[in-house]
Amino acid sequence: MSLNKVMLIGRLGRDPEVRYMPSGEAVCNFSLATSESWNDKKSGNRVERTEWHNISMYGRLAEIAGQYLKKGGQVYIEGRIQSRKYTDKQGMERTAYDIVANEMKMLGSKNDNSHSDNADGWDDGAYSSHSYAAPKAEVADAPPPSAPQKRSAPVAPTVPVEDIDEDIPF
Repeated sequence: MSLNKVMLIGRLGRDPEVRYMPSGEAVCNFSLATSESWNDKKSGNRVERTEWHNISMYGRLAEIAGQYLKKGGQVYIEGRIQSRKYTDKQGMERTAYDIVANEMKMLGSKNDNSHSDNADGWDDGAYSSHSYAAPKAEVADAPPPSAPQKRSAPVAPTVPVEDIDEDIPF
């Protein structure tokens, strides 16, 4: 048994870049900064270290990230680490580590991850959070879903809510 899982909360270092593969599937890339701080034992000064992570997303999650995330916005990312080898300009072989995200949650205020207009899908509260996940692969050996059960009592109709923004796909 093994596990390859990463959970990060950080700020985007640049606007997401969305491209499309020949198959039509969307791919989104951006950098994410995570920081930690502590007091230096010798000097007593506050020290901060920032790590930069290369984030990749695919499919509908990539399209959503490209539409709603912006540089400086705070986001929670969940996914896995994937390594890739490349040759640098000096001819040295290097290894880069990317995070392939399969879940995203936008954090912070609406201005962190929004367009300049108010049709961006964020509510008007000081804190907003929207979560998106890539579809899970279906298991071939899974049993078929059971038949729907009839309800014995009628369900009261729901009252429409006026402040729901229909632009957010979830």
